[in-house]
Amino acid sequence: MKILHTPVMTQQVLNGLNVKPGLNYIDCNEGEAGHTEAILNSVSPPPNVLGIDLDLSALNQAKKRLKNFQDNTVLINGNFKDIKDIASSNNLKKVHGILFDLGMSSFQIESKDRGFSFQTQSSLDMRYNSEQKLTASEIVNNYGEKKLADIIFSYGEERYSRRIARSIVNSRPLETTSDLVTAILKAVGTKSKFSRIHPATKTFQAIRIEVNNELESLKKGISDAIELLCQEGRLVVLSYHSLEDKIVKSIIKNESKDCVCPTTQIQCICNHNASLKLINRKVIKPTNEELSLNPRSRSAKLRVAQKY
Repeated sequence: MKILHTPVMTQQVLNGLNVKPGLNYIDCNEGEAGHTEAILNSVSPPPNVLGIDLDLSALNQAKKRLKNFQDNTVLINGNFKDIKDIASSNNLKKVHGILFDLGMSSFQIESKDRGFSFQTQSSLDMRYNSEQKLTASEIVNNYGEKKLADIIFSYGEERYSRRIARSIVNSRPLETTSDLVTAILKAVGTKSKFSRIHPATKTFQAIRIEVNNELESLKKGISDAIELLCQEGRLVVLSYHSLEDKIVKSIIKNESKDCVCPTTQIQCICNHNASLKLINRKVIKPTNEELSLNPRSRSAKLRVAQKY
């Protein structure tokens, strides 16, 4: 079996989860099962892992990779925003660790018919779940210019969002990723003095987030995961861009405080009790050695918290 994806910060993830033999863990972004395999191999006897992924193709790859751990794994094609329902339907009542690895896998990026990458020509798809209706094609060809600009600005943090949206609308119909890249380059040129990344990177990110409703799913998934953890259970989150990390940081920070009243409130009236303890107060980043071996890990940020 050819494995395309190298899991990021594997040892730091294992340390964060504090894996113990025979206990229950959830991998919310199963992908090609790189982290799950590491979790299962880290202790003896192996723990039990429930793996969740929207991408059925990736999940099929994971099943092949984990064939020697069939008694310890359950793999579910679903959305991590439904983590509580998925855990319940699989009779998983006591969860000792939950991992979110929010990055796209190399398997997805290098799939030539999925539309995730601007480096290969394919249809404008960008769906993790191939059964959902909304695609990138629907967005770039049918959304109004203002809505398109707002998405590119909010989800891509793209300073030229309005210019790019106008170019996309004027270039319709767009059928392939190459058509979209061409429209972006018409708006901003091939190089930017403000960025070292490809000019299409942020727009592709924004459209992918919109297609898959990623940020709303993340908010619900993280919040429900915290509820699902047992006492002293660990939450480990790997994020790859600032929008994700802001959401994760905000939820973990709020859940680690006894009071979440506004700073202008003199006396606490929120009756909020902290549910988490921060394990790392500063974000953990890849080592220089990992960066040299796996350049795609460069934007990774790891946060760890423990349930009270």
